[in-house]
Amino acid sequence: MAKLYYRFGQMNASKSIQLLTVAHSYEEQGKRVTLFTPAVDDRYGRGVIASRVGIAKQAIVVDDGTNLYEIVKGDPADCVLVDEVQFLRAYHVRQLARIADDLDIPVIAYGLLKDYRNHLFEGSEAAILWADRIEEIKTICANPGCDRKATMILKVKDGKPVYAGEQIEVGGNDLYKSVCRKHYFHPDVDGLMHTP
Repeated sequence: MAKLYYRFGQMNASKSIQLLTVAHSYEEQGKRVTLFTPAVDDRYGRGVIASRVGIAKQAIVVDDGTNLYEIVKGDPADCVLVDEVQFLRAYHVRQLARIADDLDIPVIAYGLLKDYRNHLFEGSEAAILWADRIEEIKTICANPGCDRKATMILKVKDGKPVYAGEQIEVGGNDLYKSVCRKHYFHPDVDGLMHTP
């Protein structure tokens, strides 16, 4: 029986490259993969799943009106992969669960767990509630000299940490850093902004 997997991690934890690796593995075996990415994440272009290491693949864009279940039912695949699941609506995640249950197609959703305010995203909360299996992809704190596990996302603007505001502002290393809890509250902002 197929399952819905939720693989979460902080920024720079290799989520997108892992997704692209899974897609490649299926395709190398002659199997079909359906990829989804949210409309709000257009950092690399609309409908593009890309890793910071430079590998990218086209995906179906998901907006509020997209019915993932109907798309996959009409054009079945051997596996469904979802990038940035935190930006999806809860009903999209329920559609992913239906793909696994009713169509017997495995679904692997990758994304963040919490935002920079330490609140769950709608999509990540739904993934926790509906996934058959939840797996953490770990990375270490970006604060210089720290080797603790990164568990928080620190937003930095104009050289200062930001702890309040709108939940979604799409950005990369220029705006967000994955840090441990200690450095979330006591960041070395100058050191963070100068790390590669």
